[in-house]
Order: sequence, then C-alpha cells, then structure tokens
Amino acid sequence: MYKLVLSWRYLRTRYLALASIISVMLGVATLIVVNSVMGGFATKLRDRLRGIEAHVLVEARSADGFYDYESKMEYIRQLVGDKIEAMSPVIETVAMLQYRYRKYDADGRLLGMSDPIPRPVRLFGVDPVGKSRTGEFARHLLNPAHRADPARTFLVEGEVKKRHRRYYPHRYLSLGQQTRPKPPTGLDPDEPPPPEPPQPPDDAIRIYGAVVGYGIATVRNPHAKASDPDDVKDKKVIRPGDEITIAMMSQTHLVGHDGSRGYPRPVVVNFVVTDLFKSGMSEFDSNLIFIDLRDMQRLRTMYGRATSIQIKLKNYDRDKDEVLATLRRHFHPVLYHIDTWERKRAPLLAAIAIERGILNVLLFLIIAVAGFGILAIFFMIVVEKTRDIGILKALGASNRGVMGIFLSYGLGLGLVGALLGTGLGVTITLYINEIERWIGRVTGQDVFPRDVYYFDRIPTDMQMSTLMLVNFGAIFIAVAASVFPAIRAALLRPVQALRYE
Repeated sequence: MYKLVLSWRYLRTRYLALASIISVMLGVATLIVVNSVMGGFATKLRDRLRGIEAHVLVEARSADGFYDYESKMEYIRQLVGDKIEAMSPVIETVAMLQYRYRKYDADGRLLGMSDPIPRPVRLFGVDPVGKSRTGEFARHLLNPAHRADPARTFLVEGEVKKRHRRYYPHRYLSLGQQTRPKPPTGLDPDEPPPPEPPQPPDDAIRIYGAVVGYGIATVRNPHAKASDPDDVKDKKVIRPGDEITIAMMSQTHLVGHDGSRGYPRPVVVNFVVTDLFKSGMSEFDSNLIFIDLRDMQRLRTMYGRATSIQIKLKNYDRDKDEVLATLRRHFHPVLYHIDTWERKRAPLLAAIAIERGILNVLLFLIIAVAGFGILAIFFMIVVEKTRDIGILKALGASNRGVMGIFLSYGLGLGLVGALLGTGLGVTITLYINEIERWIGRVTGQDVFPRDVYYFDRIPTDMQMSTLMLVNFGAIFIAVAASVFPAIRAALLRPVQALRYE
C-alpha cells in the first residue's frame, strides 16, 4: 500500500513530471488524430474505388475486347452465379476531348466562346443501369433525376434536344436511318424548290449524350477564400446541355474479299453533356467521361463486344478468392485478365498503408522523447531521495517494494498522459472540420485542399483497436523508461544511503 501512496505523492508534488505528462499527452493525441484521418482517407478511397470499379473485373488483354459478351456473362453465371449480385459490360478506351467555354466580362455579360481546348481523357461506354448495380455510378451523378432513374442518364430531352436537333439533325438519326439527303442543285429559278424531307419523329432521333467528370467540367478559382462555398470555388466551364467533341479510334474487324483486315480509323463525334460525375477523387473526376455502351459499340465498330465485364459479389470478403480461382480456371490467361479491384489498385492502397505505417513510427518518437524525459526525471528523484530510500529499506522495505514505487510512478505518468491525450485526440478528431474551417478563416488559406479530393469534409475513421494500441504503447514506454532508475534505487543499501546522516 505504501508504494501507491508514495507514487501518488510524487506525482502530485513533482511538477517537473508535468513536462513528461504533456509529452505523452501530445504524442497520444497526435497519433489518434493522424490515424483517424489516414484511416478515414483509406476507407473513403476504398469505398470510392470499390464503387467505381466493382468487386471483380474480367478484362480483355487486347484493346479490341472480346466477342459476344452476353454469352460470357451467361457462362459466368453458370460457374459462380449463386455468389454474384450483378454484372455489367464496359468498353474502355483513350480519347481526345475538345470543348469551348463561355467568356464573360467583369460585369457578367457574355462575350462569346473561347477557342477550342483539347485534353486527353479516358472514355467509358457503360450501361447506366447495369453500372449502377455493380457500383455506385448513379450515386455520383449530380442530377437527382438521373440518380433516381439511371436509365435516362444519357438521354437528351426537352429544349436541349430541340436546340441541338435544329443545328445538327443529321448527326443524331437512329442507327437504321439514313442521313438527311441534300437538296438537288441547278434547278430552274422559276421552279419552286423541292419540299423539305420530313423530319423523323422525336422517338427516332438519338442524340449522343455524355457524362463528364466534375474535375474536367470545373476549374478551381485560385482567388476563392477558404470560407466560400464550393459553387463559388468551382467555376463550371462545361455545363449540362453544352456540346463537346470527342475523338477516338474505331476498331475495324471486317475482312475484305482478299482476306485483308481493315485498319482503325479516327472517329470524331459531337456529344451533348447530360450530367456531371463527381466521385470525390481527382483521379477519376479529372479523367473520366461516360457514354452509352451502344453508342460506343457503334462508333468504334465493336458491335457485340466489350473490353471488360464488371462483377459485384453478394459477399465480397467471403467469396472473392473462390470466385477468382473458378474464373481463372475457365478463362484463358493469355486472353483474359481476371482480378479484384483491390489487386488492381494494389500499388495505390499499398502506398497509403506504407505512408500510414511510417507516420506511426515517426510519431511514436514523440512518446519516446517523453520516455527519455521520464528516465531523466527518475534518475534525479533517485539522487534526491537517496536518504528516503535508505530510511524505507532500514524500516524493512524490500528491493521489490522500492522498485515498485518507481514503476508505479512511471505507470501513473503514462496513465495520466495517455488519458489526457486520448481525450484531446478524440475531441480534435470529432471537431476537425470545424477546426479546419476556423484556421481557414484566420489564415485565409485552405488547410484541406478540396481541389485534390473534392471532399466536402475531412474524412475520419476512429477505431477502438487503434485507441487501445496507442494507449498501450504510451503506457508501456512510460513504464519501460522507469525500469532502470527503479533497479538503481532498489539496489541501494541502507548503510550507504544513510552514511552521511
């Protein structure tokens, strides 16, 4: 009992130990905040990647894709259909985007359109309904009507359809309809012109619609303040209803009479923007454009073909290994690449895990510094309390009892510092967005750059296991730092300690 009494007395009266408590507190709080933020980013990243790329991907190794994707999807259902929730075909290719943006004067008056701006993009041909079932495609669309009904995502309707049909009627006829004929020339001036050919009905007109990534369609205003809303920070250069031009290469699979194969040819097509895609990750929002799978097949002459089949499993964690093994046995590895989204994005996920581990090691050095402080303070206490130690041992205190006093003292320092640090770290984590906004208002600069991730809030993910591990590590370091001084105090002999008294 005397060990705890003396330890508590030293803890209350030795104000020099306050520096060690503060060091432990700051180290624990920093570790909790950093782990929570890094965990939040990792969780957010995994959710976004899983939502965009589906659980399992069956990809063609050739850029031409593979024939008859519907029969392959049926074959996959026969193999592992009880473990599959949804499947969807996708065609992916690189393309060149060209667009113009509106120019305004200082008073907000429209001056005209800019010169054409080209930029490379990744073009995806998707079935919006199937893509929404295998991932979270519809969730990332800005138009609430498209989120509720993904089938209408690429449809151009209303006044936008009338406007673009008026200027470019020949571009949007249905697949089986011929282009609008040109009127004959060289007619008699007195002869009335031939009547205009009848316009096709509205349901026969197909305008190519496209969904553009939010990072492509917006530009971050460098003069915006941290307290400004996102609609002020992000200036739209491409809006729904605008026309864009996409250039891609077709894939010609026709064989001539002499046995020769066709060659790819460039395809330049105008699209009307129907919506914007905002996943919250600049890697996707700044590079991706989605169009209808049927339009992609027609424009690239890839009828009945796809470059990948995306699969969503009912229980990903339980069934992923079995599904991978089954599909790899039945699909030739030379023609198909089959993997999960985690393995496809393994370099990115591994980089985050390594960065998180290195940060933990570096931040634990803060607690290690506090441990050296405890070590120095305890040596000072042993020197100052040599007489008291001698009296205790003369009164019958054992070596283990004297050692227990200093170990209890170190345990008390670690417990107090860890508890205060946990409270501080949890508080900062819970209110980190409010703190970030306050710092932004004071400094006028963004602490959290939303032009990189486009997140509305700093993501956090506090795990109880992480809190326990950080607290255990801090207490262990505090106790370990007190071991050597405790051993020195325990080995003191009463006669030597009281020699000069």
